[in-house]
Amino acid sequence: MAASIPSNLSQNFNRDGYVTGIPVLTQTEVKELVQNFNALEKEIGKENSQYSLHNVHTKLPWVMKMAAHPNILHPLRAILGDNIFVLDSRFICKYPDKENSRKDGAKQYVAWHQDVRYWGVEGMVVTVWLAVDKADIDNGCMQVIPGSHKFGIFEHIEAKEKGNLLTSNQEIPLSLFNVEKAVPCPLNAGEMSLHHGLTVHGSEPNLSDRRRCGYVIRYVATDAYSINDPNRPRTFPATVLVSGKDELHNFTDHAPEWFKK
Repeated sequence: MAASIPSNLSQNFNRDGYVTGIPVLTQTEVKELVQNFNALEKEIGKENSQYSLHNVHTKLPWVMKMAAHPNILHPLRAILGDNIFVLDSRFICKYPDKENSRKDGAKQYVAWHQDVRYWGVEGMVVTVWLAVDKADIDNGCMQVIPGSHKFGIFEHIEAKEKGNLLTSNQEIPLSLFNVEKAVPCPLNAGEMSLHHGLTVHGSEPNLSDRRRCGYVIRYVATDAYSINDPNRPRTFPATVLVSGKDELHNFTDHAPEWFKK
């Protein structure tokens, strides 16, 4: 059964570009998720678990179960409508900085950026950050700049500080927004935040003794579509219809045979 959502969720999302602290999983579901992820982490190693688990929702039923969880989709429908695709997903693990194996000793962080900068999609993209572990200031929870989604795509340049976990190694120059307005989004395991694809966000290094793992899922309505850019062609090999109907066919439904929405 889908959990109740605040009646003003869509209004707050449109105003601020994010909402946070939304309960999704029961304690039993959290335990199962952590057990499943820990087993996967043990199998592939921490280095691969950090950022390499990309679009495994089409391969692992327990991951697809999270991506299509009714307590995620219910609030998303208030924002995107009834017809929704998973666009992309990735586990992101930020391990304690003392475990950092970087030879230059740089602390690992996520630079200020916007998700839509990388996706090549026309239409609203909503990112879910589902906490596998408790995320707080100490272990580098996500921080957002409220209202930044209203100003379009910011300039992104090569990051000046070493340790940026973004594979593009890009960042938004601090001169383009007021970093003092940053709001942290701490989450308990099993809670989620939602943020607009244009919302400026990032995170600090993990200075705790605890892992900070999250499952990040991007969603779009079925009326979104891929931007045709010959200089940067994009493919979407893991799009899955998880809610409603798709009458426009802008994306292919790559749902595994075993998935029933």
